[in-house]
Amino acid sequence: MLSSETKKSQAVGNSTRLFERAQKVIPGGVNSPVRAFGSIGGTPRFIARGAGSRVWDEEGNSYIDYVCSWGALPLGHAHPTVVEAAEKALRDGSTFGAATAREVELAETITAAIPSIEKVRLVSSGTEATMTAVRLARAFTKRNKILKFEGCYHGHADPFLVKAGSGLLTHGNPSSQGIPKSVTDDTLVASYNDVESLEQVFTSHGKELACVIVEPVAGNMGVVPPRSGFLQKLREICTKHSVVLIFDEVITGFRFHYGGYQDLCHVRPDLTTLGKIIGGGMPLAAVGGRAEILDLLAPLGPVYQAGTLSGNPVATAAGIATLQLLQDKNIYAKLETLGAKLADGLKNPTVAINRIGSMLSAFFNEGPVETYEQVMASDREPYKRLFHRFLDRGIYLPPSPFEAWFISAAHTEKEIEETINGFLETNNR
Repeated sequence: MLSSETKKSQAVGNSTRLFERAQKVIPGGVNSPVRAFGSIGGTPRFIARGAGSRVWDEEGNSYIDYVCSWGALPLGHAHPTVVEAAEKALRDGSTFGAATAREVELAETITAAIPSIEKVRLVSSGTEATMTAVRLARAFTKRNKILKFEGCYHGHADPFLVKAGSGLLTHGNPSSQGIPKSVTDDTLVASYNDVESLEQVFTSHGKELACVIVEPVAGNMGVVPPRSGFLQKLREICTKHSVVLIFDEVITGFRFHYGGYQDLCHVRPDLTTLGKIIGGGMPLAAVGGRAEILDLLAPLGPVYQAGTLSGNPVATAAGIATLQLLQDKNIYAKLETLGAKLADGLKNPTVAINRIGSMLSAFFNEGPVETYEQVMASDREPYKRLFHRFLDRGIYLPPSPFEAWFISAAHTEKEIEETINGFLETNNR
C-alpha cells in the first residue's frame, strides 16, 4: 500500500507531467486544439472526473465547470439516470454494427420534439452531420455552391474551413493547410447578422446555391444572438431561390428549449444538424429534416453515408435518458434563471455580456457585440488574466476568449454568486 506522502507526491504536477507525455505522442499534446490553452497560455488541466456542476483535475483540485463538455451536459456531469442508462446498455454490448431498438426510439423522440424534422439519420459527430447535410442539399438541388457565415463554425470538413476573401462575394480561401483551393471554390462567405451582405450573395449567386448553413445562435465566436428578423429574412430568401436552409443546432439543439432554437424563433429550416445534448455526453450526432431530402440517403437514394458506430447503443441510451429528463420544463426554467443571474452579475461598462438562456459570453468590449468584426475588436488580454485568476479560485472557464460559457441544471445559485464575486474582484484589479 502506498503511503500518504507517496500519493501526495504522485498527485502534484500530474497535469504538467501528463502534458509533457502527451506532447510526445499526440500532436500538440491534445486531441482538440482549444484544449491546449493556446489562446490563454499555461498548462492545460487534465480532468480526472466530473460530478454535477464540478470537475476534478488529476491533482484533485475541484472547479465549478462552465465548459460542460462544450454544452453537451445541460444536466451536469454524470447524472445518475443517464449513467444508469449507459451502464445498462454497455452490459448488453458496446456495439453491434447492426440496427437496434434504441436507434428507433431516439429518432422517434427527436422527430416528435422538432417539427421540421420528419426523418433523421444518426451519426457520430457534429462534423459528420454537417458534412452529410451539405451533401444532401447538393444532391437535392443539383447545385454545388454553399454559403456560410463568417464566425460560424460547422466542424472541420474541408468545405467549411474557409475565411472571407477581399470582398463579401469572393470565393472562400482555405483557412487550413491540406485543403486544395478547388475544394473551397464553391464555398461563399457572408457576414452573420448582415442582411445586406446576404442579399448581395443571393443577387450574384442565388441560382448556383445549393444551401445556406448557419448557427441560428452563433456559438463559436462567443455567443452572438441573431438580430431581430435576420433568420426570418434568411428563410424568406432561401425559399425564394429554392435554396436548402440548414440550421446547425449542434450546440443550440435542446439547450434553451426542448424543440430547439428554431421553435423559439419560429423559423423552420429544411435540414437541421444536432449533436452534443442528444448523446447525453456520448459521441452522437444527427442530421434531420424534410423526408424528401432525407430519403436521398442510401440505402433508399444515391447519397452515400455510413458509419460503423452510427447509432451506437450506449450513446443512444444516454441520449434517450437525457431527452426524457429535459421534457421537464422546470429544468429549462432553472437554466434561464441561473443564466440571467450570472449575466446580470457580470455586467460592467467595459464588458459586453451576450446571453441566451444558459449560454453566454463575456467580451471585453463596450459593445454591442453583434457581428464577427465586433467580436474581433474585443480585447483578449483581460480574458487571459480572468481565466487564470478564476482557475486559481476553482472556477473553470472556456480556455479561449471567444468560446461560449455553459451552465447546467446542476449549478447552484451559491456557485453563480461565487463566480460573480470572483469576476468583480478580478475585473476591479
